[in-house]
Amino acid sequence: MLSLSHMAVSYDGSRVLRGIDLTVPERSLVCLMGRNGVGKTTTLKAIMGLIPSEAGRVDFMGADISHLKPEQRARQGLGYVPQGRDIFPQLTVLENLKVSLLVSGRRADGELDRVLELFPVLAEMLSRKGGLLSGGQQQQLAIARALLTNPKVLLLDEPTEGIQPNIIELIGETLVKIKREGKISILMVEQYLDFCLEIGDLFYIMDRGSVVAKGPIAQLSSEVVKRYLTV
Repeated sequence: MLSLSHMAVSYDGSRVLRGIDLTVPERSLVCLMGRNGVGKTTTLKAIMGLIPSEAGRVDFMGADISHLKPEQRARQGLGYVPQGRDIFPQLTVLENLKVSLLVSGRRADGELDRVLELFPVLAEMLSRKGGLLSGGQQQQLAIARALLTNPKVLLLDEPTEGIQPNIIELIGETLVKIKREGKISILMVEQYLDFCLEIGDLFYIMDRGSVVAKGPIAQLSSEVVKRYLTV
């Protein structure tokens, strides 16, 4: 579905990504892991075209999309939920959701009902402003909004950050449900190890801008965890 080849990115002359190779297969949930500051968020932004890359390419659905602008990549089928969620705080829940349909030029055709089925708490708060929601509710809104763009690959940046445990469990169940439906693959940046172990299929671990370990999530060893993930 999605692959990065030799991706390199620099900020102010400092190399942040050093030849990243990464693949997101069809019907999979891939966890991109690592300590703070190793380049995980930069990797997602490079995939979306939000920051320029010095070298490498992004292939999506068999085509090179490295030359496309972020909005063009979104229309091709990349959905993105950034760290911090970035919902519109002054818009209602319903207005936040409708924005996705508006900018993509698509009709709802039952999809709005579908995301409200996935996140029933949002159905109870359609008239409430996004800024008045709890952190967990805002995260659900951000994911629902991204799903309304009809993505083929969903990029999630730290979906459990600042979220209470019961909502983390709900979000995890929803992501597994989405993956099992077979229409959307997921690349998730996440530091919460247990969450990754519970819902992930594959893992990539980054350190100092490079991928240092990868494989099936069931084969993630305690030695690798201690070396690259333990603070």
